[in-house]
Amino acid sequence: MKKFSALIMAAVLGSALTIGSIQVFDLGNGKTITVEHVDGTPAVKTAYSTNEAGELVALDFSAAAEKTMDAVVNIRSTSTGNYSSRRQQIPDEFRDFFGPFFRQQEGGAQPQPRVGTGSGVIINNKGYIVTNNHVVADADDLEVTLHDNRSYKAKVIGTDPTTDIALIKIEEADLPFLSLANSDEVKVGQWVMAVGNPYNLNSTVTAGIVSAKGRSIGILAENNIQDSLNTAIESFIQTDAAVNPGNSGGALVNLSGDLVGINTAIASPTGSYSGYSFAVPANIVSKVVEDLIAYGTVQRGWLGVQIQNVTGEFAKEKNIDLYSGVYVAGMDPMSGAKDAGVQAGDVITGVDSREIDNTAQLIGYIGSKRPGDKVELKVNRDGKELTYKVELKNRQGSTEVVKKETAEILSVLGAELEDVDNSTLSKLDLKSGVRVKALKPGKIRKYTDMREGFIITKIDGKTVKSKEDVVKILENKDGGVLIEGVYEGLSGSYYYGLGLS
Repeated sequence: MKKFSALIMAAVLGSALTIGSIQVFDLGNGKTITVEHVDGTPAVKTAYSTNEAGELVALDFSAAAEKTMDAVVNIRSTSTGNYSSRRQQIPDEFRDFFGPFFRQQEGGAQPQPRVGTGSGVIINNKGYIVTNNHVVADADDLEVTLHDNRSYKAKVIGTDPTTDIALIKIEEADLPFLSLANSDEVKVGQWVMAVGNPYNLNSTVTAGIVSAKGRSIGILAENNIQDSLNTAIESFIQTDAAVNPGNSGGALVNLSGDLVGINTAIASPTGSYSGYSFAVPANIVSKVVEDLIAYGTVQRGWLGVQIQNVTGEFAKEKNIDLYSGVYVAGMDPMSGAKDAGVQAGDVITGVDSREIDNTAQLIGYIGSKRPGDKVELKVNRDGKELTYKVELKNRQGSTEVVKKETAEILSVLGAELEDVDNSTLSKLDLKSGVRVKALKPGKIRKYTDMREGFIITKIDGKTVKSKEDVVKILENKDGGVLIEGVYEGLSGSYYYGLGLS
């Protein structure tokens, strides 16, 4: 379970009227995958219930607990790797290519396996399981144990570090599962239950209320410091249901046993439960899962603006007659927001008929959209209310969907790539190259010390001219790979070796 140095936690309640589903076409195997959803309005007035005799009794959580426990699994993650690769450290299969200069020292200490445990939630009867990215990150082996003690090896379908959500799969059918509720309908003060495996205590159930919604605590950016683009999406449900290490990836459910969130973080000075915890809302989880199945990567829409919260002090400093909302401090010149007419200095107060009080609410909502989706922004400019229709783009400035083949390879590497302009190539005396714009959890970070900004010139001796070249070279590759390139401002070539098998 991730930790935070403050104190915060929450809980939720909802009761669905009908069950629905979304079918996602998996481009990987040509099959349609169903992800179950709940359609309805959460119930209220749940402090008391009636027994079989019709007598008023204290609220009973047993029905929801019984439904939920069968769908929550224990995940054991084992990883073994070299976490301190250097320029001279080349895998055995490449030593003969580069002579004695690149020889590694023999007889070094062998890396020890690292074992971690967490929780996961089965979301359909085909074996798809949602958990946290930090539960499965860098894992060489994943073992899933069901509530009835059956055990399976799992494979990672896809991950999204920006929301700390991952999707894994086991080869089993007709499994119990939880449907995803509409987390926008969750209300502060409603009851929720957290189900998971804290401290390896399987199938532990705790209850509490939703303390707050749309919380941002900075923990995802804090734990992904290599991502210099600061792309974390935090809009947590805060609950006071007891959650501890091992609950990560487990279920936060309403009193009907429907999934309203994935437990992700605790706020604690000790590392154990101290009063509050945080869950990724089911609506964000749903969007991530559907994208991972259909595209192999998350298709994320971007406004392309730099934002900050409007507070009383900030409003006074900027002479703004508002005390909440999202201030537009700047914007990307290629952004959809700029194209629509939004300006620096505007205060965003609403989107698609919903009020926006802070950056977490805006980021969470936009994070549920894809490139090409349109949203209606309500802004305040010098006291005037204006409305703009914005077509969201991806971070490359287009509305195109990222191809699954490209996404799969780059996800394995953990790299975001971009073309290098001609002036930079000329300055470095290069004919071609592709820059590593950002590094995320993946093979490169795990097995090498490559830094962001590295310009890839060759892979296995083949010239790299574009991101498509990287994908083409690696998409059917098995075994060792040698990546060659340069850094701006540093002399000489650098070599990084890693295995793809």
